[in-house]
Amino acid sequence: MRIFAALALLRHLRSAVQAAFVPTVIAVFKSPLLIMHPREISRIFMSHVWKVFGNGLDELSRPVKEELIRANSHGVVLDIGAGHGHTLLYLNPATVTKYVALEPNTLMHSEIRALAATKGFTEGAGNLAILPYGAEDVSLVVSALGGPNTVDTMISILTLCSIHDPEPTLKGLVQNVLMPGGIFVFFEHVLSNRDDVAWWQRFWTPVWKHAFDGCRLDRPTDVWVARMDAWKEASVWRKEGEEDEQLFWHKAGRFVK
Repeated sequence: MRIFAALALLRHLRSAVQAAFVPTVIAVFKSPLLIMHPREISRIFMSHVWKVFGNGLDELSRPVKEELIRANSHGVVLDIGAGHGHTLLYLNPATVTKYVALEPNTLMHSEIRALAATKGFTEGAGNLAILPYGAEDVSLVVSALGGPNTVDTMISILTLCSIHDPEPTLKGLVQNVLMPGGIFVFFEHVLSNRDDVAWWQRFWTPVWKHAFDGCRLDRPTDVWVARMDAWKEASVWRKEGEEDEQLFWHKAGRFVK
């Protein structure tokens, strides 16, 4: 792997620090007890990063999302790690009866609510719910949804990289949240098939995960999902046109329970 590609992550890290370091320090200065809660500091940092870069990252993956989300979303949609709710841009209100945003970073919720309103989804109308839980809080999610196996479509966009204990969490969500015949789609950055690229992904992960709210570069998420025994249909594919020699290997998948 070329050294330029291996060190490209430093440019992304620098841009994130430039965007989020000062407002994060100000937040800690105003609430010094945050020093005792590094995860909360990471979430503050990430919220400011997403304000600057969220729209641009969404635009980069727009062709994949158009194909993946718009064609497969219907009924009750659960968006795992919703961020600012960019998934809403690809939903058809004529086929989606309710959008459920699962987002533990409450600093993102106002952005979700504002974008949802522009697409006709509001809490007052009963077709929007914003849940402040992590994906691993399966029992809380089930309770908030009104019971088990009530979701028609489950979506994960650049989220499974940061979930604690992702394999049992995914299993729990699929078993207890997604209804039989329901569809699960994902678009994630995953562990590279190339040994040299994978080595650098593992090298950078300890730094990257602390800066970006647990995000890991070295997870074979596509493999974990595909090998679950819950699927009647399963397909996974690479993002078209993406170079092999880079640290962010993206894959998409569509699965039917």
